[in-house]
Amino acid sequence: MTDLRQRYIEDLQLRNYSPKTIQRYVECVAKFVRHFGKSPALLGPEQIREYQLHLIHKTPLSWASFNQTVCALRFLYRNTLRKDHLILHLPFPRKSNPLPVVLSPEEVSQLFEAVPDFQQRVLLETIYATGLRISEVLNLEIRDIDSSRRLIHVRCGKGQKDRWVLLSPRLLERLRSYWKQYRPAERLFSSAPSGKPLRASRIQLTCRQAARAAGLSKKVTPHLLRHSFATHLLEANVNIRSIQLLLGHSHLATTSRYTHVSPASLAATPSPLDLLPPAQKDSQ
Repeated sequence: MTDLRQRYIEDLQLRNYSPKTIQRYVECVAKFVRHFGKSPALLGPEQIREYQLHLIHKTPLSWASFNQTVCALRFLYRNTLRKDHLILHLPFPRKSNPLPVVLSPEEVSQLFEAVPDFQQRVLLETIYATGLRISEVLNLEIRDIDSSRRLIHVRCGKGQKDRWVLLSPRLLERLRSYWKQYRPAERLFSSAPSGKPLRASRIQLTCRQAARAAGLSKKVTPHLLRHSFATHLLEANVNIRSIQLLLGHSHLATTSRYTHVSPASLAATPSPLDLLPPAQKDSQ
């Protein structure tokens, strides 16, 4: 490991970046270095711009991956190399912002019924009942389930933040049945008998297979259940600020997009035409 790479990692650790983010940032910078075959300390804004264009035109990169590369390079030049002037005009790409797809409550039930494995079904039910991210539910431990207060403690969620989410009576009963059958020792959802955490890719595969078995045409992922959780709460007239806290969103604007995908909320919104007083001609 080079001195620069080590210092970059340490700078990220000092600012409390998660191990997963650190790994991805290091990979982004390593690809940048390999592209030019030179140390980033010897490269400037023209090379950074050239590399951005290369990513756009030569590689099938998603907006999230492109944006992560920009963030990784910004951190490198600003915090580790102390060459802030080189990235003053480093552009971020404009993100397309399509509305999230959600399942109806009936489709959620159909999906769960099509999951043959009890452990994975309970895991997916937990995501839908709490709005947790897949990484958050895979990291849950037995100690995080507070049955007396009907709460679940999410430790070190996105952004290294802790939060509490609701534990519904129905989910509590499901988790009790699950515990009696699997007897997990520490981590709530783990592979038997090794006790290692389940892989996110395995849960994603389960979603795809269950969706096909249930005859659902939508592309179903664990994150789609999180979207459905937020939308269904909104349709049940839960305050959007409460939904924000449950989801762990830093900004209310992120949560507000669910107001655009809730048909029930839209249907309940009065048209200004209906609010006008009746015209005299209509009353005659």
